[in-house]
Amino acid sequence: MKLTDPTQTLAALIRCPSVTPEEGGALTTLAEMLDRLGFRNDRVTFSDEATPDVENLYSRLGSGGPHLMFAGHTDVVPVGDEAAWTQGPFGAEIVDGEMYGRGAVDMKGGIACFVSALARLIERKGAPEGSVSLLITGDEEGPSINGTEKLLAHAKAKGESWDAAVVGEPTNPAEMGDMIKIGRRGSLSGTLTVDGVQGHVAYPHLADNPLRGLVMLADALLDPPLDAGNERFPPSNLEITSIDTGNTATNVIPARTTARFNIRFNDMWSAETLADELRARLERAARQAGLRPGRDPVRYTVEFDQRSAPSFLTRDDALIDALSEAVREATGRTPALSTTGGTSDARFIKDYCPVVEFGLVGKTMHMVDERVALSDLESLTGIYELFIERWFERQRSRAG
Repeated sequence: MKLTDPTQTLAALIRCPSVTPEEGGALTTLAEMLDRLGFRNDRVTFSDEATPDVENLYSRLGSGGPHLMFAGHTDVVPVGDEAAWTQGPFGAEIVDGEMYGRGAVDMKGGIACFVSALARLIERKGAPEGSVSLLITGDEEGPSINGTEKLLAHAKAKGESWDAAVVGEPTNPAEMGDMIKIGRRGSLSGTLTVDGVQGHVAYPHLADNPLRGLVMLADALLDPPLDAGNERFPPSNLEITSIDTGNTATNVIPARTTARFNIRFNDMWSAETLADELRARLERAARQAGLRPGRDPVRYTVEFDQRSAPSFLTRDDALIDALSEAVREATGRTPALSTTGGTSDARFIKDYCPVVEFGLVGKTMHMVDERVALSDLESLTGIYELFIERWFERQRSRAG
């Protein structure tokens, strides 16, 4: 395998069936590539109650500073209906200039390009004057309990520290060079339960339909909007994702109903202040007559998921500028600096060092026939190579 060729490095990774939480040979294959480049590899497995064990990899090249981290994951989502794929999901077949396979863009492609970028840089001028590390988990597509968060703590306990990080998630909406993620909205999930009195639909005065109360409470969660956003983030948004009574009969008023919801919030809120706001809205709405004239206040409970994700914004100009310059030089495009999208493992890394995200075009991620253009692999490899070089140059200039 030629490590300077991202087509070859990606094909080797795709051929490992690493559907979360299975390692599938992906970390072994990656560790062998990094060993050839002079990295020191640390394989570690983490466990937790009621979650599968997960293997992870931390590799470092060099021993001094400055220290740049690349972070990502080799686990992939299930293939779905394999018969619907036009090419095998783990075959890495190339058709019309595109490589097919689960993980091609999310995100084995980003890892392959970073490895090839380093290999090219080392071949051209030697290893950077400092350190480069790869922090790779097998738990990003799973519950994210035995992955990046624990691997960061493990590495720090062994004396590791970092000056900046890049996460190789697919960030570009349409073309290479479209977008760099410099932050992420937070995520908070909750469960709203409303209790009523079960009864016959023909005798509603003897029952209390919890769905009437739920409609009132749900409306209070949704209106008015949480905020209008700001120059850094779009407006925070709450979506109700399920409503369930467990009722299979059409002539029975149910005794209880449950709604689940998720909020993606900007830096105008924390998980705590947002939960307080929603509790206040529910309390006011519960006392309204509305759909329940003559009734006592709605009886409800609301619980919030303890594993919320905070919003964050990276303000490290040296990191952002070095990556933006590399994108412009390689593609001719000026990337948008964005905080859109869902959560990623950057939410854990931001507690250790400044972090940005940049990777491939994400149009086919998680889809049947996930695939990547070979031209995009070459483009991202070139961007990463320029970025690594520019970032270390800026660090030397700053130190001088």
